[in-house]
Amino acid sequence: MNDGDELLAESAEDLFEDAPCGYLFTRPDGTIARVNRTFEAWTGFGRAELVGERRFRDLLTVGGRIYHETHVAPLLHMQGAVREIAVEIVRADGSTLPALVNSVLQRDEAGDPRAIRTTVFDATDRRRYEEELLRARRREHETALQLQRSMLSGALPEAAGLDLDVAYRPAVQGLEIGGDWYDAFWLDAGETVGLVVGDVVGRGIEAAATMGQLRSAVRALASTGLAPGPLLEALDQYAGRHGVGELATVVYAQLALGPRTLRYACAGHLPPALVPPDGPPRLAWGGRSLPLDAHAGPPRPRAEGEEALAPGTAVLLYTDGLVERRSEPISDGLDRLLAEAAAHRAAGAAGLAGALVRRLRDAEHPDDVCLLAARVA
Repeated sequence: MNDGDELLAESAEDLFEDAPCGYLFTRPDGTIARVNRTFEAWTGFGRAELVGERRFRDLLTVGGRIYHETHVAPLLHMQGAVREIAVEIVRADGSTLPALVNSVLQRDEAGDPRAIRTTVFDATDRRRYEEELLRARRREHETALQLQRSMLSGALPEAAGLDLDVAYRPAVQGLEIGGDWYDAFWLDAGETVGLVVGDVVGRGIEAAATMGQLRSAVRALASTGLAPGPLLEALDQYAGRHGVGELATVVYAQLALGPRTLRYACAGHLPPALVPPDGPPRLAWGGRSLPLDAHAGPPRPRAEGEEALAPGTAVLLYTDGLVERRSEPISDGLDRLLAEAAAHRAAGAAGLAGALVRRLRDAEHPDDVCLLAARVA
């Protein structure tokens, strides 16, 4: 190597180390393999604390880790790249850095994942990002709204010992509509009720039609007696076979009234909230897996969770419009949900659902909201 080549090599290395953005190279499982000085300086972590010791998602807030698990990782493996993903990175001192992240999946000659190259941009000034998120969409929304309302109509199950209600609010601005949906039906009359809340990617008539297909498929599969995990596995195969519901999220639960047990599975969906008659409400983190039709390879078994419920406990299934804000991590919204649920726990299902939607829905930038509340005596 001559002097000119050495100079170019040194310049390239300096450009990597001191670039105006953070650079990371991670292994396919997310373990950090290389970082630059800019990323070290922004986060306060030394290179030895990062390389081989942490995964990139370990540096994110709780909400960021959920979003990475349910959206970023599946999209990256399906599309090979993700662009301008908003996250918050937790620095070594506990403070957070708002960031926009771009990632590219690199594959070897055989097509297997080899590494992930990620660039991190300081997004403290998020005006451009906010403007993009706030861009309104118009065309067929009123028609879609009517279609979705007709699909969501129907009587909720009724029985002694069961208090069940739902609060559904479409977005107000421009009558925007998403694919939020719910369902509740008897599995064993008077004994076990099936509860479903889901969120389809996209808006408009297509999203509403997809929602209707998935809702019907869940009812049909539930009638065969499938448990929550196997039901979501079958729903995953249905989505892939028919090309509907890709990356849709669903939580399906079976609420047994006599033994007061909740058996559930979440395909990329936010965790159910459990509100006991006394003591702090909490999130049920079991039974988690990727969104529908998000696997790059063969279908995988879907995990299940099970909870024993004290008498008088309320179960809340909801969509992200209840807790998500465009200017803050989703963990803040989850904390607000638990706090408000504790404050209104004495109300019946209808009062609890209505109060939570009124208190938690983002009034400035409203999104579709669906909240299904069920209390067992």
